[in-house]
Amino acid sequence: MLIMKYLFSFVLLFSISQLSAQYISSVTTPDSTTELSIDTSLSEYHLAQTITAEDLKKHLSIIASDEYGGRETGEPGNLMASEYIANHYDSLNIPKIVGDSSYYQNVQFTWTKWDYTEMNINGTRFRHLWDYLAFPTRNESIDSIVDDEIVFLGYGIDDPNYSDYKKRKVKDKVILIFEGEPVNKDSISWITKTDSMSTWTTSIDRKLEVAKSKGVKLVLIISNDIKRMLAENRRFLLGAKMELGDLTNREIKGANHCYISTKVAQALWGDKEKKVIKSRDRSKKKGKAKEVKMKADFKVFMRKKFSTLESRNVAAYIEGTDKKDEIVVVSAHLDHIGQRGGEVYNGADDNGSGTSALLEMAEALSIGKEKGISPRRSILLLNVTGEEKGLLGSAYYADKPLFKLEDHVVNVNVDMIGRLDEKYKDNEEYIYVIGSDRLSTDLHKINETVNHDKSRLTLDYTYNSEADPNRYYYRSDHYNFAAKGIPAIFFFSGVHEDYHRTTDTVDKILFDKMELVTRHIFYLTWELANREERIVVDGEVK
Repeated sequence: MLIMKYLFSFVLLFSISQLSAQYISSVTTPDSTTELSIDTSLSEYHLAQTITAEDLKKHLSIIASDEYGGRETGEPGNLMASEYIANHYDSLNIPKIVGDSSYYQNVQFTWTKWDYTEMNINGTRFRHLWDYLAFPTRNESIDSIVDDEIVFLGYGIDDPNYSDYKKRKVKDKVILIFEGEPVNKDSISWITKTDSMSTWTTSIDRKLEVAKSKGVKLVLIISNDIKRMLAENRRFLLGAKMELGDLTNREIKGANHCYISTKVAQALWGDKEKKVIKSRDRSKKKGKAKEVKMKADFKVFMRKKFSTLESRNVAAYIEGTDKKDEIVVVSAHLDHIGQRGGEVYNGADDNGSGTSALLEMAEALSIGKEKGISPRRSILLLNVTGEEKGLLGSAYYADKPLFKLEDHVVNVNVDMIGRLDEKYKDNEEYIYVIGSDRLSTDLHKINETVNHDKSRLTLDYTYNSEADPNRYYYRSDHYNFAAKGIPAIFFFSGVHEDYHRTTDTVDKILFDKMELVTRHIFYLTWELANREERIVVDGEVK
């Protein structure tokens, strides 16, 4: 019989900002005043004991080695990691259930970036990312757009209550517009007739789609803060953007467009600046637009570059018994960010730790199968790719699941469980829990009960708060399940100084901590797979 030191109790730690949050943001801490014994005759107890720090270290030392090159999606190291995972599942005699007897769910991606883009106005060269911004995934690839006349068209709106296009000929023209919509001196919108702005302000797509329908060949949007836009979209503008599928021939619904700085706008309107400002002010005062035509030697180059590649999710299926058609999915992303400047970003914690946890859980479940101990519901261990590129591998699975989506009971997601953050630098026996009560209060209660009966970790729900500025709920693979209405719970040990750095290495992993957390996740998975009733969905998808 295993004697545990701590007994369950609740300590609620709310900050002022969290008091208004809808979801739990407290901390459940063990009570050290009473001992608790665990029933060692339970089959799940014996299976959980096969999950060891030694085995976790063995797997992680390989997955997060330099040889795997940081496991970037589509790169050789990523494929090596998926092969290692698949070979491990094969060694455990776990059935291959994908397609033609495989563990792999192949996922195709497209990289899109600018091959060359530049803007010239009256012989002056303006630089992309400094003077203007254009998103390659939202524009057609065109060698060049040339014009000698730019048409200022107010806000680029065509609405029954206000139109910049009325009686205007803009086919094959380059137009210049402001963001937003016209409001009068009392800040009342000419479109909504209230102080609330319309979708012409909240969605640039509406303006771009109208422009395309009118035959506009390029929309120049005056932005007051190009630097802010760059900061918010740095990842996609400085590099290539990876998206699901072969998108080399995708249709762009809106007109080609660039966001330009006021410096570029001034170069365009030249001595017509006063007319442009007067036209804008007139639209605000009277709700009537007036175009201004500007002569300019204008040229912009917008040539894109595509590359397609394949990666793969890896799936291990443990068939259940009397409730085998219901699926409990345990997920962890196998990719990381690869190499930069010849240096390897090993991603030991992110997310070699979660990947290794799934490998150990697979072994425990396989041993159970050999002994005739099977879960009632089926368990799918899903190692997904492309998380670092925007949760793409899990998004692909959620759209093209291996089983009927409605048969997926719950998702248990594991992402970074091998380190400590500053808050818990003196306590290894903790884990952050995110999402547990978002869609199912059942799921939250079950996790608390499992922790009470078997694990005795400090469960910190701080990042589960709707007020969490980090928005971790939306930043790992569980979210793609939750977005489909499938309850999800995310285990995470917090961010540390080595997050997304070359120093996230195996030697800094706390394997005893990983063992405790992985065993807890195993106990929770076992309970979810074996309880009589399917967990109730009583929350809303947001």
